[in-house]
Amino acid sequence: MNSSNQIAIGIIKAVFLILGVGLGLWLLFELKTLLIYIILSLIIALVTSPIIRFLKNKLKFTNFLATLTTIGLLIFLTVSLILMFVPLFTSQSQNLSLLNTGAIQQNFYYIWSQMENFAIENNIPFKDFLTSYDYQSQLDFQFIPSFINSILGALGSFSIGFISVLFISFFILKESDLFLQTFKKVLPDNQETQILNSFDKITHLLSRYFAGLVLQLLVVFILYYIVLLIFKVENSFIIAFLCALLNIIPYLGPIIGMLLAGFLTMISRIGLDFQTEILPVSLYVVIGFLLVQIVDNYVNQPLIFSKSVKSHPLEIFLVILAAGFLSGIIGMIIAVPFYTIIKVI
Repeated sequence: MNSSNQIAIGIIKAVFLILGVGLGLWLLFELKTLLIYIILSLIIALVTSPIIRFLKNKLKFTNFLATLTTIGLLIFLTVSLILMFVPLFTSQSQNLSLLNTGAIQQNFYYIWSQMENFAIENNIPFKDFLTSYDYQSQLDFQFIPSFINSILGALGSFSIGFISVLFISFFILKESDLFLQTFKKVLPDNQETQILNSFDKITHLLSRYFAGLVLQLLVVFILYYIVLLIFKVENSFIIAFLCALLNIIPYLGPIIGMLLAGFLTMISRIGLDFQTEILPVSLYVVIGFLLVQIVDNYVNQPLIFSKSVKSHPLEIFLVILAAGFLSGIIGMIIAVPFYTIIKVI
C-alpha cells in the first residue's frame, strides 16, 4: 500500500513539475520583450561597470552619483549619435536604393550582365559559370531592405524600450550591493565563497568582453569608412556601418560584409564604364576590407576574445564553430559569453 502511495505521489509531483516548467516557458515566451530588456540592461551594466568603479574609486563619487553620472553619459551619447547619424543613415539608405527590392534586383542583373560580357571578352575561365548560373531564381534580395527597415523601425520606435532599459540598468547598477546580499542568502554556507568568487570573475570577464566588442566594432567601422573614402565610394557611411555590424557574427559576418561592400560599391557606380571604373574600384574595396579583417583578426580579436575571456584562440574558434552547428548564427553570437560563464563555473 505504501509503495502504491509513493508511486502516486511521485506521479503527481512529476505532473506538477511538468506543468510548472511548461508555465515557466510560456511566461518566458509571453514576456520575451521584458526578458530582452533585462538582458540588454545586464549587458549595459557589465559594459559600464569599469566607469562606475573609476568614478567611485578615483573620483570618490557616491554609488548613487556614480550611477546617475554613468546613465546621464549614456543618454548624452545616445542622443548625440541619433542627431548626428540617423538622418545620414536614412538618406544614404534611400540614395542607395536599399529600401527598394526591385531596384536592388535590377541593379544586380545589370552588374551580372556586365560581368558576363567582361568574362566572355577576356576569355576568363569561369565565364561558363557566369553565363549558365540561374541567378534570377536563386537569389532573394528581400533581406537587404528588411534588414534596413528593421533597423529604421527599431530606431523609430525604440524610445519606450530605451527608457525601460535605462531604468532597469540604473537600478541594477545602483542596487548591485543589495542584489549581492540577497543572492548570498540563498547560497549554501560551505560554498558561498567559491560561488561569489566565480560570480565576480564572470562579471569581470564579461564586462571586458562586451566593452571590447563595442570597441572592436567601432575600430572596424572607422577602418571600413576610411577605405571607402579613399576610393571615393558614394554612401560610404551606410556601407561601412552595415559591414561593421555584420562583424558581430564571428568569421562568417566579415565574409558577408566584404561581398556586400563589393556589390554595393558596384551598384553605387552604375552608369560608369564597367571594365575601367566599376570592377577595379570594387576589387580595391574588397582588398581594402580584407586588409582591415587581417588587422582585426591578428590585433583586435586576439586582444578581445583571448585576453578578455582568458581562452586560447583555437579554443574560442572551436566553441564558435560548435555553437554555429548547433544553433546557427544566434549560437555563434552568444557562444563566447556563454562559454565564458560555463568555463568559470
